[in-house]
Amino acid sequence: MRAKNGKVSTRAVIDRQDFQQLFDHLSAQGYQLVGPRLRDNAIVYDELSAVTDLPIGYVDEQEKGSYRLTKTAQPTLFGYGLGPQSWKKYLFPPVVRLWQAQRHNGGFDVIPEDHEPRLLALIGVRPCELKAIAIQDRVFMGGAYADPIYQAQREQLFIVAVNCGKAGATCFCTSMDAGPRAASGYDLALTEILEANRHIFLVDAGSEKGEAVLRTIPQRPATDLDIAAGERIIAQTAEQMGRVLDTNRIKEMLYANYEHARWDQVAARCLMCGNCTQVCPTCFCTTVEDVTDLSAATAERRRVWDTCFSLDFSYIVGGSVRASPKARYRQWMMHKLATWIDQFGSSGCVGCGRCITWCPVGIDITEEARAIRSDSEDKRFTPATGGRKHEHA
Repeated sequence: MRAKNGKVSTRAVIDRQDFQQLFDHLSAQGYQLVGPRLRDNAIVYDELSAVTDLPIGYVDEQEKGSYRLTKTAQPTLFGYGLGPQSWKKYLFPPVVRLWQAQRHNGGFDVIPEDHEPRLLALIGVRPCELKAIAIQDRVFMGGAYADPIYQAQREQLFIVAVNCGKAGATCFCTSMDAGPRAASGYDLALTEILEANRHIFLVDAGSEKGEAVLRTIPQRPATDLDIAAGERIIAQTAEQMGRVLDTNRIKEMLYANYEHARWDQVAARCLMCGNCTQVCPTCFCTTVEDVTDLSAATAERRRVWDTCFSLDFSYIVGGSVRASPKARYRQWMMHKLATWIDQFGSSGCVGCGRCITWCPVGIDITEEARAIRSDSEDKRFTPATGGRKHEHA
């Protein structure tokens, strides 16, 4: 409901039967809607046209190396957690053509690539994913050299976040201060409330764009009862976390244990498949590929997602810098939880748990960190080095 001054109340309520109007208004404004859909027995992010495209009634069960969806009788729109995909597929696409070249009169012409961003409305962004987007903002736009492709697309987003109503068994977002409540970075944030006699969405506007959209949708001011119900759902979710990661001085702890025996133990299990980096919402390793057609008349250069688990990723003249599985797993985990802090001012992990769920052999980053810490709790850290002295194996 619009107040007399034309502004939307801080918190509003949209009834389930009016939720489609949010989709309709965003589409009318030129936004292409993308959000969660059911495909190949998983929740994936794809184009949406109607609320009925959402995986209504589905819930997920996740554990180490395990993911299952179940259809329930509850008509929740956002009753599931996270699938294997993250929003970086839209901001930082898996494959980007950088330019083309064509033979012409004994030489060649370079054809620049037009990276025209799309107006995208992201529907159902979880709090941990909001933090992941904020982390990638620092990576791609926070330094002296911004990624123009990322920046252009980032500026064309409308984000509809959804506070989590259920934590998965591999979630640990509370440890990373990344959920289950959306703190910032959204235009609208929803809390789905499904009770015996009502199905509503408690809505917070986080931007002027969000307020403008909310004013076009049938709504009413949130009551104390509505707000209390939303707070109760978020509090219950925070208590359901399936994992915990102790982040106290985690950077120093890992630096102090560069040659810990645990690295060998986890390397013996790791398949070097790179699944963890592909599903991670913040990993950004890439390679560059040059290809030609069979006639050699046309060539193009592409930027493609890569993984630090690949032997070729650190290859330089003379061989790979990280030739062993131990070195590659250690590089990934220490970058995510330690050196990322030095580079970008925060951890590269948001506690989404995807790397645990989608690891074929069930390697758990929280278990690995806990095992290393348990052997280090009685060791002192020196201010000069950030860690204890150790002998190299």
